[in-house]
Amino acid sequence: MATRVREDYRSLTGPEKASIMLLALGEEHAAKLFGYMDDEEIRELSQVMANLGTVSANIMERLFVEFAEQISSTGSLVGTYDTTERLLMKVMDRDKVEAIMEDIRGPAGRTMWDKLGNVNEQVLANYLKNEYPQTVALVLSKVKADHAARVLGLLPESYAMEVVMRMLRMEPVQKEVLDQVERTLRTEFMATLARTSRRDAHEMMAEIFNHLDRNTENRFITALEERNRDSAERIKALMFTFEDLSKLDPAGVQTLLRVVDKSKLALALKGASEQLRDLFFTNMSERAAKILREDMAAMGPVRVRDVDESQMYMVQLAKDLAARGEIVLSEGKGEDELIY
Repeated sequence: MATRVREDYRSLTGPEKASIMLLALGEEHAAKLFGYMDDEEIRELSQVMANLGTVSANIMERLFVEFAEQISSTGSLVGTYDTTERLLMKVMDRDKVEAIMEDIRGPAGRTMWDKLGNVNEQVLANYLKNEYPQTVALVLSKVKADHAARVLGLLPESYAMEVVMRMLRMEPVQKEVLDQVERTLRTEFMATLARTSRRDAHEMMAEIFNHLDRNTENRFITALEERNRDSAERIKALMFTFEDLSKLDPAGVQTLLRVVDKSKLALALKGASEQLRDLFFTNMSERAAKILREDMAAMGPVRVRDVDESQMYMVQLAKDLAARGEIVLSEGKGEDELIY
């Protein structure tokens, strides 16, 4: 993927201009300037600086016209997490720098409530279900209504009703209490989220490969095996394919069958192994299995691309069900292996 280069001077915001200036001045001079700023200013500039990307020499010359000769000779600047972190380390202790960098790496947003609005509702619900109902009520009252609704729907029903009752009876919250909740969220939740959100590269590629059609996937895997067999094997081990649905237990298959689009099921099974077909057929009623077989036969020849799309749909559906705890996607080994 090509690196994004900033070329349009008119699109630069004030904080972006300040960030470019700080980077251009170098660590020593920038460190002195940071020393005159308060925490919120440093936090905002650090966020912008870390996401700046590559800035063209033309913009730098125009922005720092009085230093045109010196700056144009540098070619370009790259604002990254590393350069930002190095700069901050010059003016403050490590704990403070780590807190700011974790804040940057976490979900986007200026305030804590903005950031929470960008956290996946399942992740947020998993955290909040272990908190006091009063705390959860306060948090949900501060985020956008649509996001609060999704989080509420993922909490255990009795607990969710307790939260609703607290929200209905909620009185104005003292600033000290609100500040304490924000601090707790920042130190316990956001910091952990920032650390755990740095995904393993092989997991990311496995997920991408899962969304490729069969021919493209095979082409990439084959090419990768020639260059780096270890990486190729790790990615293949992490990929969850349509045939992996054969590891579902009967209850899992039946759950999947209740929600799957039947036309896509027929198309997906058209390209499945005999073993996987039998698994689905044996978990249906005789009548339903007969109808499905007839539908598959009536299709005649089908395009590989259509089969791949239907199988991809079923894999994603299974993953969604697993994320909600409705089925278990076993790898067929260790603690997840099923014993009959």
